[in-house]
Amino acid sequence: MSFDDISVISNRRHISLLTEDILYIQLSGRQSIIHFSDGRTYETYATIHELESMLGSGFIRADRATLVSIKGIHDIGKEIELVNGETLYYSCRKKRELKEQLRAGRRQIAQSLSDSAPFAFTDIEMVFNEERAAVDWIFRYGNEALTEIEKTPLQQLINHSFGSIFPNMDAKWLRVYERTALFGETLEIVYYSPEIDTKLKIISFPTFKGHCGCMLFKQTDIQTVVEYAAP
Repeated sequence: MSFDDISVISNRRHISLLTEDILYIQLSGRQSIIHFSDGRTYETYATIHELESMLGSGFIRADRATLVSIKGIHDIGKEIELVNGETLYYSCRKKRELKEQLRAGRRQIAQSLSDSAPFAFTDIEMVFNEERAAVDWIFRYGNEALTEIEKTPLQQLINHSFGSIFPNMDAKWLRVYERTALFGETLEIVYYSPEIDTKLKIISFPTFKGHCGCMLFKQTDIQTVVEYAAP
């Protein structure tokens, strides 16, 4: 799934908009209002149907007058909850369909990240107990570079929990990923992993509800560049 520019006419001007920054679009009278994640809005006479064709599979139709970015959705409950705290109405009879479209779109985004990353990447789903404390995680997506880090074939990682693969799991990882999944924090950690006997640098960032994405690097593969001032 790629995010490209689309071209629309707004206020009698042709403008180019980066689709990755669009949060949602709603019809208002004869105009479509394009809402961006940073609060900007643009008005255009392009129809919802025309915009849907331009935007592609990264957006879903909440109702006849609303298009929503899959990346911008936090959850679908009684209303669509967006990552910026806003909520949108949707047709209740479409709830099951929308949830499936959301799951499929998220899978596609995560797989796209996995395939294109030049480093080890995984998207993990956190497992919580009744007290909402993380107790394990499940590898949902990953790339071939991940197998080199984890020293385990991909088919033995995907859809399996970390604890079932590495019984000697260190709880320090759980606390970091828990903060990312629950509070949306992007964190960078450097730890020795006894599970694979390797020192790792990991950057965790929020992806979907209850998930976090992780970029993994062997510490021995990271080169430090020091710039010296000219004398």
